[in-house]
Amino acid sequence: MQLSAAPYEERLTAPRTWWLISFLVGVSMALILLPFGTLPMLGGLAGGTAVAAVAASSYGSVRIRVVGDSLIAGEAKIPLAALGEAEVLDAEGARAWRTYKADPRAFLLLRAYIPTALRVKVTDPQDPTPYLYLSTREPERLAEALRTGKPA
Repeated sequence: MQLSAAPYEERLTAPRTWWLISFLVGVSMALILLPFGTLPMLGGLAGGTAVAAVAASSYGSVRIRVVGDSLIAGEAKIPLAALGEAEVLDAEGARAWRTYKADPRAFLLLRAYIPTALRVKVTDPQDPTPYLYLSTREPERLAEALRTGKPA
């Protein structure tokens, strides 16, 4: 039996400039270790670049998926039945909901380098979380996947 593909899946990868910054961290480490010789300098370049690249990669490895009857956003797994209306947020609306309109009880999957987001109300009365704020590059597609995946 073959599993069906997820109706929605997105990986919130780090922007390309972060990889350049990772290399610059390695160059900085190389310059710091330059007085100790060529071999430590090369080790600093390789080690500094590798550590910074691992940090950028792990931060950018978070996924948002709609699989079966669940929304999986990072470490959170929420049944679609517990979710209410989804609101697509443009860049200005997303900024407002992650700053002065934000509720401290909300679940935020926030990536500042992604300008758009989706705000989904939580309708489960047992859950103190009022809404989910999900940074996404395709908020309309995610909202549609949530609508089509909900039980009637």
